[in-house]
Amino acid sequence: MKTFPLVAALLAVSGLAALFAPAAMAQSYPSRPVTVIVPFPAGGGTDALMRGVAPAFSRSLGQTVVIENRGGAGGTIGGAAVASAAPDGYTLGMATTSTHAIAGALYRNLKYDPIKSFMPVGLIGESPYVLVTRNGLPAADLAGLIRLAQAQPGKLSYASVGAGTMSHLIAERFKAAAKIDLLHVPYKGAAPAQTDLLGGQVDLLFDNPATLAAQVRVGRIRAIAQTRRNALLTEVPLFSEAGLRGFEDQLWYGLVAPAGTPPAVRDRLAAALREALGARTMQASLLAQGVAPADPAPQVFAATLRRDVPLWADAVKMSNLKLD
Repeated sequence: MKTFPLVAALLAVSGLAALFAPAAMAQSYPSRPVTVIVPFPAGGGTDALMRGVAPAFSRSLGQTVVIENRGGAGGTIGGAAVASAAPDGYTLGMATTSTHAIAGALYRNLKYDPIKSFMPVGLIGESPYVLVTRNGLPAADLAGLIRLAQAQPGKLSYASVGAGTMSHLIAERFKAAAKIDLLHVPYKGAAPAQTDLLGGQVDLLFDNPATLAAQVRVGRIRAIAQTRRNALLTEVPLFSEAGLRGFEDQLWYGLVAPAGTPPAVRDRLAAALREALGARTMQASLLAQGVAPADPAPQVFAATLRRDVPLWADAVKMSNLKLD
């Protein structure tokens, strides 16, 4: 096919424009406020964490960071909103183990792919899970608890903060690792689950240190073991120290952008996040919330996703649970 000189010139110019557009965009980015969608209601732990990070992240970016809460369906409504947003770096999402490592296996009609629909920006922090028991349960340590459960299959009960939550699924992984049978009692949130544990209506609970530390310190519940060392409960042994190796699951928090976001824009966001999290005051703030600062490199976050998605898919399979 014959190409006329003017047409050829226009094609060449348009091709060069397409080539340099992402670079130009990255140089001018960000030129307006950046929105971070938190996929849980205001006032919760994930929301509080992001609101604590936002001022420093805003200073590093040189732009206002706006928090938008879009809760519902275990965080998947907010996750879907981020996945469908324009890939220009102006809409980001708060991602957690629940919304990105668990949701793909748990929800039948999930409107995003936890890996393919997003570009990892960086991890913010990680929080372990602590196994606590009601006072009066005749088990002083992990070995004693496992022996007690083995002697009474299906008799000991564990509370969770909801079916399909990490509090539920980590208990299922614990059952499999310890080769014991426990009765699941789901609640609608951490507060009622902890209330019934304190009242002796249930025997066990897995939850984060920030939720449990105060009650453990005053002796109202007993902490048996934790998956990773945490600043709020330094005296509680790790599962590995108590004899159960390979049980190190934890909840992580991170920032993601929609898939297709220019890599140069992602790199700008990642650099700003690293700067924000690197301040001593920020690290102290995270530790005070029971969250350990994480390596914010995008490739570390991507590797975490690749590792955790199949791990939690197995936990969902063990639970025999599917949600619409």
